[in-house]
Amino acid sequence: MLSTQTSSDAGQTAALPPIVDAPTWEAALSELRVREKAATRELDAIAAARRRLPMVEMPDYTLDSADGPFRLVDVFEGKPQLIVYHHMWFPGEEWQCPGCTGFTSQFTRLEFLNGYDARFVIVTQGPIDDALAYKARVGNKMTWYSSEHSSFGADMGAPPGGGFQVNVFLRDGDTVYRTYNTQGRGTEQLSYSFPLIDLLPYGRQEEWQDSPEGWPQSPTYSRWAPVETFAHYADRD
Repeated sequence: MLSTQTSSDAGQTAALPPIVDAPTWEAALSELRVREKAATRELDAIAAARRRLPMVEMPDYTLDSADGPFRLVDVFEGKPQLIVYHHMWFPGEEWQCPGCTGFTSQFTRLEFLNGYDARFVIVTQGPIDDALAYKARVGNKMTWYSSEHSSFGADMGAPPGGGFQVNVFLRDGDTVYRTYNTQGRGTEQLSYSFPLIDLLPYGRQEEWQDSPEGWPQSPTYSRWAPVETFAHYADRD
């Protein structure tokens, strides 16, 4: 039978997991671990299949950067591999997509990719000056480019007013190839936020999740930090 406790946030009673002895807990954990290991092996198999995907040659796109026009091939900065996050952009808005803002705020140290001959950058449809101002406002640490004057974003699945995407590219000399794309929840594997939250007993606490009766649940993303919060964090750094 589930126990209950009083939530300090809302003054409401929330359910608790059953209380058992240590051997019973170890047995339940071991049973779950079998499934976790199977999922890990499946993710390894998916990654192996991803490495075997074919690729498609890209046109010679030109993007806008802090230093002026930049060919897509030069975004690699001499490296052979490139990951691009397409940040959603709403013209004239002071605060951009909170999901994109929060997601990309996680990536503050990307130097480890140097050992894998790769870069990870942001491309947005917003004008480059506006994009760089927004980057500074929210304390984003990634390198930003703009596809405002290029069909690159639209061709890659992120047109003006469109959703976020992740695209991966491989460079061979001056020729760029597209090797992978994902969007929606497919981007979660790049994040540490949701895996951390999913470890918690109550998980994301969202209505769509399969949770025991009595678990706290609320609308999707309602617990995600408002976008202005990231600017507050940046001001404190």
